[in-house]
Amino acid sequence: MELNNEKIILGIDPGTSIMGFGIISIIKNKMQMVSIHELILNKYPNHETKLKYIFERTLALIDEFHPDEVALEAPFFGKNVQSMLKLGRAQGVAMAASLHRDVPITEYSPKKVKMAITGNGNASKEQVAGMLQHLLQLEEFPTKYLDASDGLAVAVCHHFNSGTVASDKKYTGWDSFVKNNPNRLK
Repeated sequence: MELNNEKIILGIDPGTSIMGFGIISIIKNKMQMVSIHELILNKYPNHETKLKYIFERTLALIDEFHPDEVALEAPFFGKNVQSMLKLGRAQGVAMAASLHRDVPITEYSPKKVKMAITGNGNASKEQVAGMLQHLLQLEEFPTKYLDASDGLAVAVCHHFNSGTVASDKKYTGWDSFVKNNPNRLK
């Protein structure tokens, strides 16, 4: 719920090595970065443990910052099918955590995020980070990892697309997700 016209958006770049996230606050259409960070997953012994930590960290972020909406970057289609499956699972776990807390989620393709931030759907991670620094009026970009800036970019992209049908997929709860994904119930 928006309080005092403030809206909080949690952006997540799901990954199995690093999950990047950024949180922005919008007050009277002015964006401000609230938090940016990564969950480093390389240290965990197996994929299942990584998924557990993604779920728990997403819940913790929601419980701490109380976002009105969650925006996720959708996995891109690469050459390695196993990597794609793992990324899809990471995204699904973050989606499930958000839906578990009844926070609406929206997915954006990587190209759409880059286009919203830089005007170029093929922009590099460094170009996206540089534009975010400019858009959010940050003296220094507060991370050495670009996965965190990807999470922040998803949140900013969602803000730029609020009120439009420019998102790739939007779910307001489990019923909405099931209705739009009947093939995933098999």
